[in-house]
Amino acid sequence: MGNCFFSQNKSTNVRVSLPAVCFVWEMAMVVLFGIFVRYNYEADAHWEDYRKSHNISSDIENDFYYRYPSFQDVHVMIFVGFGFLMTFLKRYSFGGVGFSFLIAAFGLQWALLMQGWFHSLDPATGQIKIGIENLINADFCCAGSLIAYGALLGKVSPVQMMVVTLFGVTLYSVEEYIILNLLHCRDAGGSMVIHTFGGYYGLAISWILYRPHLKRSGHLNGSVYHSDVFAMIGTLFLWMFWPSFNSAIANHGDGQLRAAINTYVSLAACVVTAVGVSSLTKKGGKLDMVHVQNATLAGGVAMGAAAEFMISPYGALIVGFFCGIISTLGFAYVTPFLEKRLKLQDTCGVHNLHAVPGMLGGFVAAITAAFASEAVYSKTGLDNTFGFQGSYAGRSTGTQGAYQAAGTCVAIAFGIVGGAAVGLILKLPIWGDPADDYCFDDEAYWEVPEDEEGIPPVLEYNNHMAHKQQEMGESTFNIEQS
Repeated sequence: MGNCFFSQNKSTNVRVSLPAVCFVWEMAMVVLFGIFVRYNYEADAHWEDYRKSHNISSDIENDFYYRYPSFQDVHVMIFVGFGFLMTFLKRYSFGGVGFSFLIAAFGLQWALLMQGWFHSLDPATGQIKIGIENLINADFCCAGSLIAYGALLGKVSPVQMMVVTLFGVTLYSVEEYIILNLLHCRDAGGSMVIHTFGGYYGLAISWILYRPHLKRSGHLNGSVYHSDVFAMIGTLFLWMFWPSFNSAIANHGDGQLRAAINTYVSLAACVVTAVGVSSLTKKGGKLDMVHVQNATLAGGVAMGAAAEFMISPYGALIVGFFCGIISTLGFAYVTPFLEKRLKLQDTCGVHNLHAVPGMLGGFVAAITAAFASEAVYSKTGLDNTFGFQGSYAGRSTGTQGAYQAAGTCVAIAFGIVGGAAVGLILKLPIWGDPADDYCFDDEAYWEVPEDEEGIPPVLEYNNHMAHKQQEMGESTFNIEQS
């Protein structure tokens, strides 16, 4: 059984607040969709007339056929990859995958509206016209809130996470518009707008919601053998589909293919160096499953902003090489330091997987853009890759690099300032969050099967965010014992 005592007079009973939020907010979505959202010309029943009037020869020219495979891959990452990656906690798998499901399902609706108002609003009718690319961008928007959830995993209520998602999607939409439209940065895979923002957003909230007595739940802040296996399922789905994530909204043709190739090789290099550093950081050279689950993905995060650029395959390998090292060292040494010195409790280590690799990816894109040249891209290639058209036709590559760096700083600022503000809202004693001695336990918010409640964890080890009581030494088994 989970801990039955609630300190600080906290109650996790959300029987009123959670249904109220779910039903009221969903009814608001129905009303807002009814007022604003309509199909775009590619999804509307008038497509056939549009096709003929614009001399489009075939239905294959509908963007659905180009983008839908990438959309499905991104969708799997959001609902399966992120969800299962958070199931490593021994008694919080329901919360990890279940609340991720709730966050994404609500978030994508709000994202269609928020991003629609910024990007797809028809000025003539005041309506949002949505198509397949809107669905991809809505999933991207949800990823920011899911990343933030990783820093808060096991310590907040589902009502709080709905609030985090509501504000997270709103902040994301604003900072994305500033970075991509006003600064005219390129960020196909979201190193800046998704990972940097989402990582620092979650970290700032976690810092504001610091729990000085969280060690009361320390026996649950770790994994067991089977929970780590489930989390590895999430890792593999994310790793396999990350090339689609980074290339989903890239330019058709060479840009999209280049983004997939760059991400593919960066991820591969990241795995090798992450495993190598993991072995170096442990006595006896044993591997830590936390590093394999998380640090192996950092190459995909860092490759996002420069995914379309002519960084070259060996350049992408270099990015993955160093990100595997940096991320693994972060899990091994930086996370314990942040918790001890800065009072920053980061359950999933989003600082090392999303915040820092995302920031590095933003600056990698800035450097790559600054050194771009016609000799490498061609004049047409430069214009297409960096959008040097219209009011940006006279922008130089050096100026573009400076704006890329500025965009990274904007993402950090929005994440930290916005997260701190949301954290203060979540400190109000009305959200049904668990007490310090009742965190990381599904029983706080879920009906747990009876046949599991009385069974103590097996093969217990708390190597995710807590130090082990003792290091596993070398095996003493020998041939004579057999």
